[in-house]
Amino acid sequence: ALQLVLRRLEDLGLPHMLFLNKIDKASGSVRDILKLLQPASKTPLLLRQILIWKDGIAIGTIDLASERAYVFREHAESEVIAIPDADKAREVEARYSMLERLSDHDDALMEQLLEEVAPPMDEVFDDLSADLRDGSVVPVFIGAAENGNGITRLLKAIRHDGPDAAITAKRLGIKANGPVLQVMKTIHTSHAGKLSVARVLSGAVSDGMEVSGGGASGKVSGLFSLMGKDVKKIASAGPGDTVALGKLDAITTGATLGSAKETAPALAKTGKPDAVMSIAVRAKERKDEVKLSAALHRIADEDPSLLVEHNQESAETVIGGQGEMHLRVALERLSGRYGIAIDTHEPMVAWRETIKGSTQVRGRHKKQSGGHGQFGDVVIEIKPLARGEGFKFTDTVTGGVVPKQYIPSVEEGVRDYLKSGPLGFPLVDLTVNLSEGSYHTVDSSDMAFQLAAKAAMREGMGACGSVLLEPVMKVTVTTPESAMASVTTILTQRRGQILGFNPREGWDNWNVIETLMPQAELKGLIVELRSATSGTAGYTAVFDHMAELSGRLADDVIKTHGARSAA
Repeated sequence: ALQLVLRRLEDLGLPHMLFLNKIDKASGSVRDILKLLQPASKTPLLLRQILIWKDGIAIGTIDLASERAYVFREHAESEVIAIPDADKAREVEARYSMLERLSDHDDALMEQLLEEVAPPMDEVFDDLSADLRDGSVVPVFIGAAENGNGITRLLKAIRHDGPDAAITAKRLGIKANGPVLQVMKTIHTSHAGKLSVARVLSGAVSDGMEVSGGGASGKVSGLFSLMGKDVKKIASAGPGDTVALGKLDAITTGATLGSAKETAPALAKTGKPDAVMSIAVRAKERKDEVKLSAALHRIADEDPSLLVEHNQESAETVIGGQGEMHLRVALERLSGRYGIAIDTHEPMVAWRETIKGSTQVRGRHKKQSGGHGQFGDVVIEIKPLARGEGFKFTDTVTGGVVPKQYIPSVEEGVRDYLKSGPLGFPLVDLTVNLSEGSYHTVDSSDMAFQLAAKAAMREGMGACGSVLLEPVMKVTVTTPESAMASVTTILTQRRGQILGFNPREGWDNWNVIETLMPQAELKGLIVELRSATSGTAGYTAVFDHMAELSGRLADDVIKTHGARSAA
C-alpha cells in the first residue's frame, strides 16, 4: 500500500517525507526497516534520525542534521541532551551515510567529504531542503505520535525544509499577478455552512472577494483561519496561508480559483479514482428520503473519491468507494452525523434477456362498452438480432391496413413491453416488424394500437425462447509479481477468462492482468485481491459485452429477481 502512495506522489512530482510511527515499540534497527521500505520508493529514502536505546527500549532520537539528541517525554516536548557516548560512533556513521547521499547532488559537499572536512551545518540544511524540493530524496523521520514524540521535529522540518508557496507556484507554472488558490478540502458545517479549505499560492484573498474557477464562481462570504477545532475570522490572507472560504456553494474540491476578473491558471488534475466497491442505500423511513439525498450530496462534496449515483432502471441510490472501510465510514456519517436510519443491500446487476427464435403473431385489442369502442389489430414478426445490436422496429405495411398515424403507437406499445420480458428483465437484441393489421374508422385509437402491440408481444415471446443475458466486464488487475499465482486463482474462481498479462510499465516486479469477468462476480473482488497482496492490488472494470447465462446460475438469478420484485 505504501508503494501505491509513494508512486502516486512521484508521478505528480510532489515533494514528500515519511514518518515512521510507533517507534517506541521498535525492536530492530531503523536502517533495517528502511531497507524493507526502499523497494516501495523509486526515490532514495534518507534517514534523518537514529534511535537512542536503553535496556532494549527506544527512549529517544538523534537528529543527524543538527547532531542533537532528544529523549522522549510522554505527552510533553522531548528533552534535549548531549549525545550519549555509547551512541556517538553510530551517529557519526549514520550522519556520514546521510551526507554521502546528499553529495550525489552537491560537488562541493563531495569534495569536503573526500578531504574529511566537516561541512557547515547551514549548508547541510540547504542541501536537505534543495534535494527534497527537487525530488532527489525522501527524508525519513521517526517518533511516536500517540505520545507526541518526534512530532515537533517533523513539523519544523516541514516548515524549514519544505518548499514555500513561491517555490510551489514556480513548480506549478503559476505566473498570475492576482490571487491563485487551490481548494484542498470541502467541509459542511452545521453553523457556518459550506467551507472550502484552500491554500493561497500567489496574490492575496480577502473577505467579500469574487472568485472563479473550475467552471464556477462565487463571492467569499467569510474568510477563516483554522487551527484544529478553532475557527478564527480574518480579513485577508497571502501566499502560503491555508484558509477556509465561506459559502462557495458551486466550488468543488480540487478547483483552482482566481479573481473574477482573471482566468485561474489550469493546474494538473489528480482525477477521481474508479470505485472498486459499491452498495445501494435507502432511508428506512420515507420521510427521510429528501434528507438522505441532501446528506449524500454533502458527503460526496467533501470526499470526491466517493461516487453517488441514482440508477433509474433499478430505482436504487448507489454509493461507490475504495473498499469496505471507505464505505463503512460513509454509512456511519449518514447515521451518526446526519441522523438518518438507512437500509443497505447489494446493487442490482444490469441483467437483460433476449430471444433465440423467430415468430409471426397477431395481436388484437377490441373492447365495446357503449359509445365509442376500442379497436386495434396488428401482425408483427419477431426475430433475434446479433449480440449488442439492441432493438430495431420496422414496418412493411402496405395498402393502409394500419394507418400511418398509428404506426408510432404500435412501436410505443412494443417498446413498453420490452421493459420487462418473460423472465422479468428488459429485452434486447431483437427486431420487430409490423407487417399487417386492420383498423376501425371510429373505434381505433393510439391507445388501442399500443395495447394490441403489447398483446402480440406477450403471445409471441412464448414461441421465441427467452434466454438470460449477463453483463461481462473487462477487468484490468494490477498486482505484484510475487502474488500472480494467488491473483490468477481468485480471478478464475470468479468465472474470469484470463486474456493475458504484461509487465506494468514503470513498475518493477509488477504485472497487469487482463480478464473478462461477469459483473455479478465483482462483488467483494477487491477484498480478496487486497487480502492476497497485502493491500496493494487493484483493478478497474469497464463494460465489454452481454453474454448468455443458463443452468443453475440463471435459475438462481431469476428466482432472486422474482423474490425482490414481489417484495
